[in-house]
Amino acid sequence: MPKHVLVKLESDLKELRNALLNEIPQEIARAASQGDLSENAEYEQALAKRDMFQSKVVAMEKRISEVATLDITRLPKDRVAYGSHVTLLDLDSEVEVVYRLVLPEELGQHKEQLSISSPIGMALVGQEEGAEVRVVIPAGIRRYEILKLQTVHHVNGKKK
Repeated sequence: MPKHVLVKLESDLKELRNALLNEIPQEIARAASQGDLSENAEYEQALAKRDMFQSKVVAMEKRISEVATLDITRLPKDRVAYGSHVTLLDLDSEVEVVYRLVLPEELGQHKEQLSISSPIGMALVGQEEGAEVRVVIPAGIRRYEILKLQTVHHVNGKKK
């Protein structure tokens, strides 16, 4: 399991819960104190915000459960999966690119990171070195060949 992702998600969940328990009830009470609730837009907005945050908490708890159960030892050793480094050849432009497949929560400023839930990431998952992959993206169809694959099980060129 990618612990740094879990830590970030749990921190975000704590912030959401804090808002639900402290800030939003204060907003609801403040809006309710303004009188007639049937025509109180601020009150309706505060309730809608509470509902949205509750939905986010449920989604965040589900995502934490998914990430916590990710067992890296069960990932394939010969196919693209989470944590893999892949060298691709764009068959249309003949340009080589290198990506590391990461969870969406791990995406940062590094252009070599690729979310496993992106169109290219989803097309690569489960593929082997040497495979040709066709990806439908908003700009059309892209074709890649997987030139090199290092799975999460490789460290310094040696398999774990």
